[in-house]
Amino acid sequence: MSETAIQARRPGGRLASRPLHFIWLVDGSGSMRVDGKIQALNQAIREAIPYMRTASRENPHATVFVNAIRFADDAQWLGEKLTPVSEFRWEDIEAGGVTALGEALTMVGDVLQPPLMTDRALPPVIALVTDGLPTDDFQAGLDHLMSKPWGRQAVRIVVSIGEDAISPEAQDLFRTFIGNDALSPFQANNPEILLEAIRWVSTAVLKSVSSPVGQTAESISAMEPDLESPATQTGEAEAQPPEEAHVW
Repeated sequence: MSETAIQARRPGGRLASRPLHFIWLVDGSGSMRVDGKIQALNQAIREAIPYMRTASRENPHATVFVNAIRFADDAQWLGEKLTPVSEFRWEDIEAGGVTALGEALTMVGDVLQPPLMTDRALPPVIALVTDGLPTDDFQAGLDHLMSKPWGRQAVRIVVSIGEDAISPEAQDLFRTFIGNDALSPFQANNPEILLEAIRWVSTAVLKSVSSPVGQTAESISAMEPDLESPATQTGEAEAQPPEEAHVW
């Protein structure tokens, strides 16, 4: 047996689990105050955490750590950069300020390297949740992230919120961040769809990346849920006023 194989096993011969870092990038800018978007985001992530824990327990091949950055006037880590999913607690964020997404990407690039990242780490997951365009230098932040090997290997996902996020400029930016034609941004235009999208990102993507054989972006894309709201599916959304349909 090679030295690498020996190092990959715990005493007793059982394969050691591999670290997987899941990083939320959450928009806390002033526009998120409108129509209860920030409240819906807080609720969606808070309710997704138990599902993340279950997904982690069901896959002994990975040890999952959850991290989060809130970006508004500046970008800030919301807790320790190494928080086991079993201990992660979501603290509600408030909305106010501009949209320093470029700074947030720079901060992620700064940590996706040793000592946080080891040779045995699984590709990290970076989940961006935002309702519009950044106000700082997005491209500089992305270039910094992509200059790191683990930044390039990361599975990058976008959940976009509201009508401002469906503009051609916003969609082009989100696809640039994702960097893979097999994956598309999720669009959430009401709290129910946002909750479903956050839960899917928290579980299905986590399971795929942490599986023993790994998954390609194409495989993850094939599992994407249909996030069309029940009202839209039945044609009821058009008949309801926006206030009743909870449309952003």
